[in-house]
Amino acid sequence: MTRTVVVVGAGMGGLTAALRLARAGFRVRVLEARAEPGGLASGFVADGLPFDAGPYILLDRPGLEWAFRALGLELGDHVELRRIEEVYEVAGADGTRIAFQADLERTAEAFETRWPGSGTRYATFVAAAGRVYRRLEPLLHRSRPSAADVLRTGAWRHLRFLLSSLGAVLARAGLPPPLVDAIAIWTHVARQRIDEAPSPMAFVPALIHGVGAFYPRGGIAAVPGALARAAEAAGVELRHGARVRRIRVRDGRATGAELESGELVAADAVVSDYNAVGTYLELVPETPASIGRMLRGLPLQSPGVCAYLAVRGSPRPPYLRFRLPGGGEPCRLLIVPGVIDTTSARDGWWPARLLSPMDHAQAERAGPAGQRAYLERVLAEPWWREHVAEFRVLATRIPSEWGAEYHLHRESMNPVMTARFMRAGRIAHRSPWVRRLYLAGSATHPGQWVSFCAISGILAADRVREDLG
Repeated sequence: MTRTVVVVGAGMGGLTAALRLARAGFRVRVLEARAEPGGLASGFVADGLPFDAGPYILLDRPGLEWAFRALGLELGDHVELRRIEEVYEVAGADGTRIAFQADLERTAEAFETRWPGSGTRYATFVAAAGRVYRRLEPLLHRSRPSAADVLRTGAWRHLRFLLSSLGAVLARAGLPPPLVDAIAIWTHVARQRIDEAPSPMAFVPALIHGVGAFYPRGGIAAVPGALARAAEAAGVELRHGARVRRIRVRDGRATGAELESGELVAADAVVSDYNAVGTYLELVPETPASIGRMLRGLPLQSPGVCAYLAVRGSPRPPYLRFRLPGGGEPCRLLIVPGVIDTTSARDGWWPARLLSPMDHAQAERAGPAGQRAYLERVLAEPWWREHVAEFRVLATRIPSEWGAEYHLHRESMNPVMTARFMRAGRIAHRSPWVRRLYLAGSATHPGQWVSFCAISGILAADRVREDLG
C-alpha cells in the first residue's frame, strides 16, 4: 500500500522533503499558502525587473550540491551558478572601508597594508577555519549527530571550537577590531551579539576564499524553481493557495492537515516546512504546555525592512555593500546582483535592494507605523546613493508585511541561531511529542543558508522513511 505524506509549505525544506519522499515511492501532497513555491527564497518582478524577494544573498555551493545529489540531481544541470569575485565591503562609521574578494591573497594584502601583520594572521585564520569546516562538514548531513559520528569524523578534535562563540574564535585570531567587525558582519544581519553567535559563522571567509561564494543566474528563486519542477515531474502534487489552519492529531499521531477552507487532507505522516516554532504554537494545539513555554522563550529573528530599487547606470562591484552606522544602530546593506547577473537589466535600469535588520522585539513594539518610519529613515540616508547614478523605489516591505505575505510566525523568520541554541541541536526533524510529525527548515539545522534549508528537508524525509518504511 502506498503511504501518503502531506508537506506543509513549499519552501526549500518542503520541496526537498517532497522530492526525496516521492523518489522513495510515497504519495506526496504539498500544501502551499502562496501562489508560488520557494517561500523566502522566492522572487518577484516589479516594473519588468527581477528581484529576490527574501533576505537570502549568498549560496553555499557544496551544501546545495550535496542536497541536489541526494535527490538524484546535478545542481549544475538545473541552476547556473556564477562565482562572485568581489564579494562584499563593510564601511564603518569612521569611514573605514574593508573589502573581501574571492582572491585570498589580494584580500590579505589589503589588510596587511592597513594593519601590518594582520594579512598573515587573516590568512592563517582562514586556513584554520577551512580545515575545521572540512572536518565538520559531514555532520551537517546528519539529523542528530551522535557521539559515534563525532568520533568517526574526528570532529572531537574541534570541541573547543564547537563550544566557543564566534567572538571567542575571532579573539584567538588576533585581528584588529575593525576587521573583526567586518568578518562578523553576518551577526549584525541577524541582530545578535558576536559573543552569542555560533562558532561555525567563522566558516564564511573560508568558503568565500575556498570553494567561493555564488549567485544564480535569474536570482535565488532559480533554486526552488528547479526543485519545484523536479518534484512535479516526480509525481508530487503541489497545491498553491492552500493555507493550513491546523495539523490534525489523533491519539498522539499526526493524521493530516486541515485547510482554512475546512477541507481535511488525510495522511500517514506530515512534514511541516512552516516556521518550526509556529508549527507547534499555531498548528498543533496538542503541543505540551511546557514545550510551548520553552518555544515562546526563544529569541526570534525579524526579516527587517527592505526597499526594492531600480538603479540607473552600470553596476559597480562589490556585490554587497554593508554600512555599520555605529551607536548600536543595525547595519545597512545595498545589494546589486547586476554585478554578477548581467541579464537582469531592462532599458538601462538594474534591480537592487536596500536592507536593514530590525531587532524582533523592537519591531513588534514599533508596529507597522514605527517599522515604516524606520524604513523611510534608512531610505533617506545618503551613503548608499553615492553608489547609484539614479534610482526609483519600486516596492518596499516591513516586518508586518513580510509576516502577512509569507505567513510568518509573529513576523519572524526563525529563532536566532545563537551558539547555545546550535549546541542544543536546534529543533528536531522528528517531533518528540507528536508521532509521525516531522519538521524541515532553518530552525531544524545549524544555519540559515538556502542550502541548509534544502538539507533539512532531506533529513526530515529520511526520518519519515525510517518510520514508515
